[in-house]
Amino acid sequence: MTTPPVTAPAPATAVPVATGTRGARAAWIMLASGWSANQFSALLGAYRSRFGLTESTVTGLFAVYVVGLIPALLIAGPLADRRGRRRVALAALALNVLSTLLLMVGGAWGGTWLLLSGRFLTGVSAGALLAAGSAWIKELSDSPRRPGLFVSAGFATGGLVAALIAQWAPWPMVTAYVPHVVLGVAAGWLALAAPETGRPTPVHSPEAHEHTGHRFRRTVLPLAPWVFAAPTIGFVTLPSTLHTGLILTGVATAVVPGTGLLTARRVRSTPTAGLLVVAAGTATAAVAAATENEPLALLAAIVLGAGYGLSLTYGLTRTAALAPAHQLARWTARFWTAAYLGMFTPYVLTLLGHVTTTPVLLKAITLLALAHAVLSSRQVERPTRRRTRDTFPQFLQKR
Repeated sequence: MTTPPVTAPAPATAVPVATGTRGARAAWIMLASGWSANQFSALLGAYRSRFGLTESTVTGLFAVYVVGLIPALLIAGPLADRRGRRRVALAALALNVLSTLLLMVGGAWGGTWLLLSGRFLTGVSAGALLAAGSAWIKELSDSPRRPGLFVSAGFATGGLVAALIAQWAPWPMVTAYVPHVVLGVAAGWLALAAPETGRPTPVHSPEAHEHTGHRFRRTVLPLAPWVFAAPTIGFVTLPSTLHTGLILTGVATAVVPGTGLLTARRVRSTPTAGLLVVAAGTATAAVAAATENEPLALLAAIVLGAGYGLSLTYGLTRTAALAPAHQLARWTARFWTAAYLGMFTPYVLTLLGHVTTTPVLLKAITLLALAHAVLSSRQVERPTRRRTRDTFPQFLQKR
């Protein structure tokens, strides 16, 4: 082997060889991020009943998370590329714990404005963690799957634990948040030992970047909204339609990402596979909603969770493969931003519910997922032809 010339600090000099140990220690911050998102979702019904909040207020409490998250993703991604992933991720984790403390105070006093502020900061901190933390952990462990696995684990456990505490523990609107505070502090302590992964030197190749950017926009971004459209149908739309209790809602909140976690760990995904599984899940959900069958709704949640896991795994893996090394955080942020647009699915269904029924809407989503799967399979079937086109002059690539 020959030693490359030292012209600029390379990522390999900024960090020792990527190891699973370093990546696993730092990855707990992603579990804290996922936990913070779903611990609140499992308590929406409790806030409605115990504080007398209106449906619009509860909807606002849920939606303000995305309002904070999407701008944070778009800002934190480029910031992490310029200033370093570790610094941005650890600052975001501190803000994540602070947001939960605000929710605890709001739960104790019944202050809606504190709940809104806490939920907004949860979105901001989670967005920054997803952008900077995903890139940091991928580079530490050389595994693009690991951030998604830990986020999914947080989604699965946070909602269920919060629901169980809210059902049986004293002062539920306060004690339900204690586990996340403990987890956040512990995750920060573990992550402090992990080094910065450095800022790779940009490789100036406009043609290569245009090629990979085109593939990213063509194959990854269109799939991304399905990542969260599927699980939110499973643990928001179905429990609301069937008027399930707090425990069943918590179980659904855990089952959907839990199934996604198991699927992401064991299955190599393609976009077509993810979309077909999502279609199967929404078809099952349509039948469950029409018959008000809770066991069938739980089965639909499991299938939707598998579709979530397949789509998330493909999205993160493909983004890491296509992104230029010095722009990994901002490309990851773009993927997460597109993915979180899918979280608006339950609200779109609620609005359209004045026009037709939920089962009909779920059937329409099934047809949409199938159509997208067919289009995706045709794109995969013709890679050679696409690569031939990508060798044409640059003015043709930009058409």
